[in-house]
Amino acid sequence: MPHPVKLTDAAAGDVGDIGDYIRQHDSPGAADHVLTRLEEAFSSLSEQPSRGTYPKELLDLGLREFREIFFKPYRIIYRLQDDIVYVLAVADGRRDMRTLLERRLLRV
Repeated sequence: MPHPVKLTDAAAGDVGDIGDYIRQHDSPGAADHVLTRLEEAFSSLSEQPSRGTYPKELLDLGLREFREIFFKPYRIIYRLQDDIVYVLAVADGRRDMRTLLERRLLRV
């Protein structure tokens, strides 16, 4: 049975920022391509949400409630809760992910 996939406001903002950045620094076509591929990645979570790996930054803290999949260089951080997949963050993996995840997910 497919799981609904919902983006949090923060994750939707991440996607918008990614699209805007690529449009400004590359081309609208490149932005559309990346956004389409991200949407496909989100949709794939509907069928197999447990396939993602644990983010190493959170695993180091003993947290196993969050998972991630990749559309390189982007990391899609999500959580399965009450049979709903919540996408919590979409970020360039070259960023300081530990700080981003702690602030976004752990409110540190």
